[in-house]
Amino acid sequence: MKRRDFINNSATVCAGLGLSGLGLPGSALAVSADEPLAAGLPAQGKAEHVISIWLGGGMGQIDTFDPKRRGDPAGKKAGSYYDSIDTAVSGVQLCEHLSGLAPLMEHVTVVRTVNHNVIDEHAAATNRMHTGRAISGTITYPSIGSIVASQLSTASENAPRYVVIGYPNITRGPGFLGPSAGYIYLTDTSRGPTGLSRPQSITEDRQRRREALLGQLRSASTGQLDQPDSRQGEYAAAIDQALRLSSPDFNRSFQLAEEPGSLRAAYGGEFGQRCLLARRLVQRGVRFIEVSHNLNFLNGAGWDVHNQGIVNQHALIKEMDTAISALLQDLKTQGLLDKTLVTITTEFGRPPEFDSGGGRGHQGSAFSCVLMGGGLRHRGAYGETDDLSKKIVADPVSVPDFFATILWSLGINPGTNLYDGDRPVPMTDGGSPIGDLFG
Repeated sequence: MKRRDFINNSATVCAGLGLSGLGLPGSALAVSADEPLAAGLPAQGKAEHVISIWLGGGMGQIDTFDPKRRGDPAGKKAGSYYDSIDTAVSGVQLCEHLSGLAPLMEHVTVVRTVNHNVIDEHAAATNRMHTGRAISGTITYPSIGSIVASQLSTASENAPRYVVIGYPNITRGPGFLGPSAGYIYLTDTSRGPTGLSRPQSITEDRQRRREALLGQLRSASTGQLDQPDSRQGEYAAAIDQALRLSSPDFNRSFQLAEEPGSLRAAYGGEFGQRCLLARRLVQRGVRFIEVSHNLNFLNGAGWDVHNQGIVNQHALIKEMDTAISALLQDLKTQGLLDKTLVTITTEFGRPPEFDSGGGRGHQGSAFSCVLMGGGLRHRGAYGETDDLSKKIVADPVSVPDFFATILWSLGINPGTNLYDGDRPVPMTDGGSPIGDLFG
């Protein structure tokens, strides 16, 4: 292979090592601090990190964060599958299986009026809830995680800006922002990302010798190029950060056994351990961490509760409740809650009616997403749906609005443009932050 072809294929090489974009400094992607703020925005947020909990399959708001009257699957009476409980915020109720979160609602805002027009297709809805836009045939939009990675400088040179604890997917990716705004990923909390774990046989001395040889090869390669190539510089930067991230310092993040046994137990099973790892990654300086809940679902069907999939949905809700309530309490104990915005998002919601098998279909016209911590002025719930959580009654929040709220909480101006080459692309497709949560 020619040297120039090798450089051109560097992104593919990195992806093969599990380094699908390392959050390296981008090329003129960040918005200048001198740019004017969008008109009408509230006081800027001061969060520094995001932990984004992704509930693959479509969490039913009427059975979790926006409960209504009790329904009856057998009698085909529309309504909630479970009873409701009061919370620490007067007038705000949750499903009975969210008993861990109920006393913590002073740190939480359930946005009950998120909406979009994607109903029957999981992949398209997953894309919408990661990029804030419909799928386009002419442009690949960046995910919210990649936007954050492109806008915030690294908190530590020994940490990536964006990590996905789950399976890689184009909807999580950087789109036109390129690999510099991409992510590294892992699915096993007992090990670091694929390709970043140094074999035990490689001692520090041996590693130094290897890096010295690499430096000689890179110098020779640069000298033989006819013209300077920016892609060679990007590839070299990717190698440099890969070496830093394969060091014992960063890989120590994945040694969950360092945490007290009582704390690990409080987080619960594997999903909880992923949430605990997310807290450790925040401490290492990672800016955006997505934690997927769609790995090895306890109820078999996950949040896509058609037909009999709904029967053991309570086990899934309880698992989520255990992990996220432990995460909020842990972040508060560590002094990180105001610095870390925790979100819960999903493809769409579920209608109040039951299908022929006793489960639920899809509903994108009104569903709940959740904001926690991050220094916001929380209120338990925002927005109002009707008596069956089917239609929005007050304060609708579009997906761009929800994304703008996340960005503004981090001090990122959502009213500015990103650039696909020379083409300006609005960061959030015209979204505006929820003003009541700031100030």
